[in-house]
Amino acid sequence: MNSNWNRFKQAARLEQPDQVPVALIVDSPWLPGYAGINTLDYFLYPDKWLQINMDLLTRFPDAVWIPGFWVEYGMADLPSAFGARVHFHSNMPPSIEPVTTDISHWADAPLPDVHEDGFMPLLLRLYEQMEARLHPEGLGIKMVAARGPMVTAGWITGITELMMGIVMHPKEVHKFLDKVTTTIIRWLHAQLDTLTEPEGIMLLDDVVGMVSVNHYQEFVEPHLRRIFDEFDGLVKVYHNDTPCPHLHEAFAEANFDVFNFTHEADIAEVKAAMGHRVALMGNVAPLGLGARGTPEEVEKAAIACLDKAAPGGGMILSFGGGVSPDTKPENVDAMLRAARNWQYPSTR
Repeated sequence: MNSNWNRFKQAARLEQPDQVPVALIVDSPWLPGYAGINTLDYFLYPDKWLQINMDLLTRFPDAVWIPGFWVEYGMADLPSAFGARVHFHSNMPPSIEPVTTDISHWADAPLPDVHEDGFMPLLLRLYEQMEARLHPEGLGIKMVAARGPMVTAGWITGITELMMGIVMHPKEVHKFLDKVTTTIIRWLHAQLDTLTEPEGIMLLDDVVGMVSVNHYQEFVEPHLRRIFDEFDGLVKVYHNDTPCPHLHEAFAEANFDVFNFTHEADIAEVKAAMGHRVALMGNVAPLGLGARGTPEEVEKAAIACLDKAAPGGGMILSFGGGVSPDTKPENVDAMLRAARNWQYPSTR
């Protein structure tokens, strides 16, 4: 585990470890189905949650799980603190429904308390308990996660209303996004404070990919920079698997270390656009190959990604997004095999 994590950190620093690390984002969309249990049970019974996540280390010993031992209720943690309606399901993560789509209401809404509001205090308590149980096993939680400002705002007020508000009510959107960003920073700090030796954060925000360059620079970039600047010294991962090649060059200035992006973007083109400023985490198709493909197809695609982007360092092999529901374990094996057997050009 430690050698895998150290390879991941090396690659995040744009270095070239002895072997390209494989890192996979896993959470409630995949893990309950993989383990064959009800999604509600995955959230409700900490012992089952812990055993499933522990079993990943045994079943796939060469993988790095991002963020790893993720305590979450799907995307519901932050929106629940703002009062969004949350619906739980037996076979998928919770869905979220805005209580009001009035952007002026949210611009003036009070900031939630991350230690008392919504599901966040329950998640913090679970982090404390699980960290205490992992330490006797010689394990710990290295990374915490939060949804980003645009996707969080979208769940709270509605995606359509948020996008329309950028054009029609920019002042209110600025004010609301500032509140959301403050809450995200406090939420990440609260999670980090429960851990003994935290080393990283992950921010996930696909909605960013839906805006233009000009709107990104005005409405999004200041908030991403504010979040990532706050956690200098930690490994910072940004996930956005919405196709948005028009933003790749701008993303390189947002002060994160690792970019996990869509399989629809050619990894060589992403590397060319971002330069040797950000490590790339991708780029095998998660649904078309991870869930529906064969191990041979996954391995072939993984090798192609490595050939394009691993030389020179800063490469982390992954799916182009999170691990999709119904992803086959043998396809994860194929990706790990590709990384294990692939060699840097100078050593072939």
